[in-house]
Amino acid sequence: MKQAINKSKRSSRRRLPPIRSGEIVDYKNINLLRRFISEQGKILSRRMNRLTSKQQRLMTIAIKRARVLALLPFLNNEN
Repeated sequence: MKQAINKSKRSSRRRLPPIRSGEIVDYKNINLLRRFISEQGKILSRRMNRLTSKQQRLMTIAIKRARVLALLPFLNNEN
């Protein structure tokens, strides 16, 4: 009985999309790109980001371009 209740609660709750309609995936949009990078500086998986495959590909390309242009770090070693 408990499991049926928990499932209905989970499915009824809609989460906000990670990329809003007005936001453009671009290597210059650092605030957006930082949301999809772990604390170590790794690109988070599509399942964790809750992105579509097309959005994930665009995000990966943008993050890699920003790293090459030194807008984002390759690694975050603040220990």
